[in-house]
Amino acid sequence: MSDKLVQPQSRTTSADWHQPLARAIRNPDELLDRLGLSESLRPAAHEAARLFPLMVPESYLRRIDPSNPNDPLLRQVLPLFQESLEVPGFELDAVDDVSFRLAPGLLKKYSGRALLIATGSCAVHCRYCFRRHYPYGEEPRRLDDWQPALDAIAADPSIQEILLSGGDPLMLTDRRLSDLLDRLEAIPHLRRLRVHTRLPIVLPERVTGTLLDRLTECRLTTVVVVHANHAAELVADCAKALRKLVAAPLTVLNQAVLLRGVNDSVEAQCDLSTALIDLGVLPYYLHQLDRVAGASHFEVPVEEGRALVQEMRRRLPGYAVPRFVREIPGEAHKTVLD
Repeated sequence: MSDKLVQPQSRTTSADWHQPLARAIRNPDELLDRLGLSESLRPAAHEAARLFPLMVPESYLRRIDPSNPNDPLLRQVLPLFQESLEVPGFELDAVDDVSFRLAPGLLKKYSGRALLIATGSCAVHCRYCFRRHYPYGEEPRRLDDWQPALDAIAADPSIQEILLSGGDPLMLTDRRLSDLLDRLEAIPHLRRLRVHTRLPIVLPERVTGTLLDRLTECRLTTVVVVHANHAAELVADCAKALRKLVAAPLTVLNQAVLLRGVNDSVEAQCDLSTALIDLGVLPYYLHQLDRVAGASHFEVPVEEGRALVQEMRRRLPGYAVPRFVREIPGEAHKTVLD
């Protein structure tokens, strides 16, 4: 009998994550008041939140340093006036998702794999989100609405891997997620499942015993790809959640985005990679920012990113250095920049 069966008291229940999700901060005034931020930020925060709503879970808020107006975690969630600026080259659909939509909720960009927009919901609204303008209202909501996408996957034996994305797929309830996995497992030629999620970072309570059991019992070889951008995110309950995923056992990778004012230094990137490795999570990709409208103030020039990664190679073992990549619509794979 496995450890996870003989030690049920160490497992959290599915209900544990719904309450902290409901308590997440959605009002710019509350965020500014809780962190004691300058009143001068208030008008712009309201305007930017009107364009793209604010959402910050309590766990993530506790990791923000209220004495530092330039805190790298705060910068990822604080609405700023720059989001309303129209900047040439920054578009609503930065990665041309619409051109690769095979069926409602189904995107296919690369050979052998396809992506399901499992939900439009997230537990945090990252201000640089490349899908901040995505038409989620046009995608499936009920399980039966997924049938055209599932039929398309079943009809294409070249698809061996399914990515669950969104939004964040772990915003689905355990029951809805399990039902969707049941239908994917029933497609014989599928071999692998990749779950792309930020919830273990921003809402660690979501890593429940029920979730771990379902993912480890899945017929498909399962890889969890989390999204952390700074070492300060990887502490306390977040670190505990990541250790649970690794111990389940599941393969856990991290994707980060290179962000101005957040992690655009060698020190920040090295700290992030070493913190991940210490938790058993492999640094996978460092993404050049997708040029989505509203996020221009986060962009770091590619040459700076290249120099940063080169210096990381001098300081860290090879397995701790992520690949520096950019998504270019129409290319057969991510374009490696370093």
